[in-house]
Amino acid sequence: MTVLVTGASGTLGTAVTPVLAAAGFQIRPMSRKARPGWVTADLVTGAGLVEAVHGVDAIVHLASSPGRKQRETDVEGTRRLLAAAATAGVRHALYVSIVGIDRVPFGYYRAKLATEAVVREAGVPFTILRATQFPSLVDTLFTVSSRMGPLIVDPRLRMQPVHVHDVAQRIAGLLGEPPTGQVVEIAGPRVMTFAEMAGPWAAARGTRRPVWSVRLPGGLVRSVREGGLISTGGSTGTRTWDDYLAERYGRSAEDGSTVQGT
Repeated sequence: MTVLVTGASGTLGTAVTPVLAAAGFQIRPMSRKARPGWVTADLVTGAGLVEAVHGVDAIVHLASSPGRKQRETDVEGTRRLLAAAATAGVRHALYVSIVGIDRVPFGYYRAKLATEAVVREAGVPFTILRATQFPSLVDTLFTVSSRMGPLIVDPRLRMQPVHVHDVAQRIAGLLGEPPTGQVVEIAGPRVMTFAEMAGPWAAARGTRRPVWSVRLPGGLVRSVREGGLISTGGSTGTRTWDDYLAERYGRSAEDGSTVQGT
């Protein structure tokens, strides 16, 4: 089976391509910038898409643009991609989305939800895989939050971080099955609060700076606090937050910090 992977240079793309190759798929990585051995195509302009999907059995669609060109890339770009795929007779379009985009009021999520609608209406047999947040997102949030000194977190924010390699394995499994024509989910093995994640993160980083607890305002934060980003069902990965920290920072993520209220 020949599989076109859009967004192959991204966080998930770089994990997916070796997993698919090891599973016996013929990989055709796609980028809008010319790379040796890759197909060059642009979702915004449509250039190269017909050539990219020619002879392809399935598409793993990962490409996304959280910036100002998101609608042109995610929504309209997906429409262009799948129009070409329908003409080429592609048999399975697997679109990777995000758990909670229908519950959390965030502009990027609204565009992802609109992209899901495009996938459903394109006429190509499909599967939509919604994943919870990657641990690297929480890592980045904590890094930014701690730049001025203490690590400041809303301790009741809840996420279910899923390791990127667990998502890659789930994608490989779905490609070996018929298209579901529906949304399926994958999440991490455990729901965790930011208070639970902050201590191990600080320990893995080797920092003794304090962790300050602050209740953040706003509807978006409230929806996350209430579980908007938690999976409602589906498969779960096996790799934990501590596993990610050990891989990322090369040390045990033992909780040795104290959360202080403000």
